[in-house]
Amino acid sequence: MIPISLLDLCPIIEGGDAAQALHNARDLAQLGESLGYRRIWLAEHHNIPGVASAATSVVIGYVAEGTNSIRVGAGGIMLPNHPPLVIAEQFGTLASLYPGRIDLGLGRAPGGDMNSIRALRRPMRENGEDRFPYDVRELQFFLGPAEEGKLQAVPGAGTHVPIWILGSSLYGAQLAAEFGLPYAFASHFAPAELERAIHVYRTSFRPSEQLTKPYLMLASNVIAADSDDEAQLLATSLYQAFVNLRTGRPGKLPPPVAGYLESLDPMAQSMLRQTLSCSFVGGPETVKREMQTFIDRHRPDEMMFAGQVFDHGARRRSFEIAAECASQLSLA
Repeated sequence: MIPISLLDLCPIIEGGDAAQALHNARDLAQLGESLGYRRIWLAEHHNIPGVASAATSVVIGYVAEGTNSIRVGAGGIMLPNHPPLVIAEQFGTLASLYPGRIDLGLGRAPGGDMNSIRALRRPMRENGEDRFPYDVRELQFFLGPAEEGKLQAVPGAGTHVPIWILGSSLYGAQLAAEFGLPYAFASHFAPAELERAIHVYRTSFRPSEQLTKPYLMLASNVIAADSDDEAQLLATSLYQAFVNLRTGRPGKLPPPVAGYLESLDPMAQSMLRQTLSCSFVGGPETVKREMQTFIDRHRPDEMMFAGQVFDHGARRRSFEIAAECASQLSLA
């Protein structure tokens, strides 16, 4: 079967709180481990009331402590927000505590609004120049072999935590290819450049010490249930969250609302169709068919499933069905 992984935004639901969301993240990781998911990643976001994973490295430690074999990582750390030395120390510590199980996905976006950027006090550019490629190289240095007489990350040096480049545009694809790093594309919310990014990454890839050939992971939303109608109802929580975010009203994840999609104006419906086009929503047969079509078209090396569902039990069931469907796919 194609390797499958989980992406968790630690959704805080209406009527719930961050503690519940974080406990649910660990529970989801335990479920994923039992179902054969390869990894679970947590995402850094700031000033979003419905996301509890802002302190991403702390959440990774909590999730890793509650599991045994599943890889746990960042999907991702928004590197412009942090000095590379600090991230090397954090992930070097995690790798020392949970050897062979920690991933470090790096993003270039701030993961928040302008107020967040000001509060984090980390400019994306210095003297008009994009710092991201230099920060990635600096982070690689700190996680690589210690060099006598040079600044070291302790812990961090020599841990060789696997670095991934995350992206939703051609920029990330070009950088991942140039640096010879695995690439994870955010097709679950930004699919517009998907095919071009895949082409750029695969045709421009240069082998590196970490990776000898391209390795592509694609993200999709999966909201699965025992019937198409039930899954479509569950998906309205995700639809509401995206509409609220895009209209400047981010909030906690709302409960499902019957008929929500039909109540939207044509512009909002079009936005959702485009933004969430890489989504598998339905019962087992529908989800399996949509997965097969997507994988046949794009040939990823690994799939990562996101799924914001209001009820945690329904979310567990969704990822159970997703794992069942993935195990039945033809990869010929």
